[in-house]
Amino acid sequence: MSGLSGKSQAARLAVADFRFEARVSLCLVLALAAVMTPLLVLFGLKSGMVHTLQQRLLADPRNLEVVVVGSQRLTADWLAALAKRPETGFSVARTRALSATVDARAADGRAFPGLEMVPSAAGDPLLPADVAPPAGRVALLSATAAARLGVRAGDTLTAQVTRTVNGETQAARFPLTVGGIVPETAFPRAAAFVSLDLLVETEDFRDGLAALGAAGAAQRTAPRLFAGVRLYARDLDAVAPLAGVLRGEGMEVRTRAAEIDSVRAIDRVLSLIVGVLVAIGASGFLLSLGASLWANVERKRRDLALMRLIGFSGAAAAMFPAVQALLVAAGGILLSGAVYLLVAWGFDAALGASLGENEFVCRLPVGDYLAAAAATLVAALAAASLAGRRAAKVDPAEGLRDV
Repeated sequence: MSGLSGKSQAARLAVADFRFEARVSLCLVLALAAVMTPLLVLFGLKSGMVHTLQQRLLADPRNLEVVVVGSQRLTADWLAALAKRPETGFSVARTRALSATVDARAADGRAFPGLEMVPSAAGDPLLPADVAPPAGRVALLSATAAARLGVRAGDTLTAQVTRTVNGETQAARFPLTVGGIVPETAFPRAAAFVSLDLLVETEDFRDGLAALGAAGAAQRTAPRLFAGVRLYARDLDAVAPLAGVLRGEGMEVRTRAAEIDSVRAIDRVLSLIVGVLVAIGASGFLLSLGASLWANVERKRRDLALMRLIGFSGAAAAMFPAVQALLVAAGGILLSGAVYLLVAWGFDAALGASLGENEFVCRLPVGDYLAAAAATLVAALAAASLAGRRAAKVDPAEGLRDV
């Protein structure tokens, strides 16, 4: 019998025997599922909880913020290079804090003297997704500022900036349209998000260089320097490297590294626990399945000897336990996956009230499940290897003794 056809025939016989001894086969499948299902649930709980914690961190953009402390002297070229760094998610220059205020008055007379102006631009993580970034004489008010002024999107404020020149107080007034409202959860302070160009204009006006918005404004004799930068990292993993870059240039920075590190610590602890349990479970599975397959080979020595006697090679005989091991593994994978889905649904349903959108208590990515399935198949073949060697060494003469 040729090697290829012999192995094919041995595989078919193994499948037929697996079906014939359905009760024994089902017990082996249930045993594997009993080991694999808790591991899948643990993986799902670990992945779901860490994912949910990370989503909650990302939901608050302030966790991505890198705050530069104090007044700096930053050039436009330096800021442009910072914006291009792979760790940077958003950046915009800041003018001096004393220049970044405006007196605002609503149409009904309510006033807010010294309203903070925050530079903003496209991609600002604090702005609502459905609101256009500020430009020109359009500002986005924080919810706190809007409530104090009693205005909403579409209303117009009268803004005033003052300066003192040669002992004389001068004021420039201009209309400021409310383009939208920034939620208090994103920015709790009272402030107006404006374009950097408007901030630069107000700083120049206060420096006595030009009337606000006037054509032919006086030019600075030196390159413009900015006092700071609003800076956000690309993601949680980029916060520490980005802060390190700025510290390397002698700047004092602050981040929410403690919150981020706490999630990473939870991830590490859970990974260690799950890893230990997987090692214990996998070892038990290998020993159990290996012993079952070995016992099956011993129980069927006469049948295997007859197979060898009629022309099956040792490699073909070794296919017998290998195929049955793969069948057990496939059955266990499918059954444990089905039970996992039921358990995961139960966890999410029971704790759904405390979960937000796209948050899960138990969630196992498809890629991780496929990786677990592949590892299970490999482990099954490893468990079958000793039984396969035993089957390959069965003496054909044993079949003659029983004839």
